[in-house]
Amino acid sequence: MALRMHKRRTLTVMAGAVAVALVAAACGGDDGGTGSTADSGAAARGPITYVQGKDNSGLLGPMAEKWNSSHPNEKVTVKEQSDQADQQHDDLVQHFQAKDPSYDVVSVDVVWTAEFAAKGWLTPLKDKMALPTTGFLEPTVKAATYNKTLFAAPTSSDGAMLYYRTDLVKTPPKTIDEMWGMCSIAKQNGMDCFAGQFAKYEGGTCNATEWMNAYGAKVVDDAGKPTVDSPEAAAGLKALADHYKSGDIPKQAITYQEEQSRAAFQDGKLLFLRNWPYVYNLASTDKSSKVKGKFAVAPLPGVSGPGTSTLGGHMAAISAYSKYKATALDFLKFLTSPEQQKTNMEKGSLAPVIESIYTDEALVKKYPYLPVLKESIANAVSRPVTPFYPQVTQAIQDNFYAAIQGQKSPEAAVKDMQSAMAAAGG
Repeated sequence: MALRMHKRRTLTVMAGAVAVALVAAACGGDDGGTGSTADSGAAARGPITYVQGKDNSGLLGPMAEKWNSSHPNEKVTVKEQSDQADQQHDDLVQHFQAKDPSYDVVSVDVVWTAEFAAKGWLTPLKDKMALPTTGFLEPTVKAATYNKTLFAAPTSSDGAMLYYRTDLVKTPPKTIDEMWGMCSIAKQNGMDCFAGQFAKYEGGTCNATEWMNAYGAKVVDDAGKPTVDSPEAAAGLKALADHYKSGDIPKQAITYQEEQSRAAFQDGKLLFLRNWPYVYNLASTDKSSKVKGKFAVAPLPGVSGPGTSTLGGHMAAISAYSKYKATALDFLKFLTSPEQQKTNMEKGSLAPVIESIYTDEALVKKYPYLPVLKESIANAVSRPVTPFYPQVTQAIQDNFYAAIQGQKSPEAAVKDMQSAMAAAGG
């Protein structure tokens, strides 16, 4: 998800976060990446490289300048990847496999932590490399934990929200059926009704699981076993397929990733948009935005009330092959500091990982979307967290993509998802 991916997204009451911890624990059996390679260089300092996905919010440059001004002998060089999560993941895998020491600190999506930690590619944040997490949203810490060990620093959480046109919709829909009922407003104004990120990529997994969860499905159970073959999951996919066929979801939406869908909303072509918090700042400030002052956000609608966002967000992890781990650890502390977290929220609309920021009265007054974001995070559900995640997400993407276009029935799609996910962990 853009930076994101997104990413990430829950408060302490979120049941999905509990599932994350249970799934991660169920995937144990190795040393969790605590070998000698990960431990080497713990006291060493020097220049480091920080690797992150495409910076759509203009945060990386100022962040690097701020760090470098106070660390002239331990400067950070930023390497920017593409804006596609799949490509970001593959780039990291290639460099980890090559034991490349130049990738010191890497930005990882919440669902990559278990995979990378299980393969011994990340430095465990314990003992001399311990990272303080007091005041962090508990689910972000749980999502960064594998085999009862912290392997990454949560740098942003994420919860999807429903963007809507306030000049056309006075009261946002609270249920999915209410939203579909408002599509007549879009038609009357010569625009499309609703879109998310429905391309066949990681964002498609986020959207597909949201719709299945909204109808009461559980993609995996508390032990991490796939349970997606259910009437509830099929119902979620059927809703998407039916409204794609009817035109409530525009035909081009199956090509939409985060940026394409944001552009459509900012160009005034969409009444409703499901997307991440970063869109709020850009839609409000971009010179080309046609919706400045004409939009607001609401929780994603569900069947009978608020829906369930996918838990998102990003984390920063130290490569096991970094030569300068002491500097890298200080950089993690810098990224998670309250000052930097506030900067990321104010300049990039990134959801903070520090809980107190959401209740800061001055910030809430300045950024009225914060209560909605907090609610989104509170109701969020994680994607399956497993060392086999690439195969699991591929199973979801392939079958969701076929179902929304009517190439496969929703019932057949969830059955095939179940089989492929079971085979991935086999």
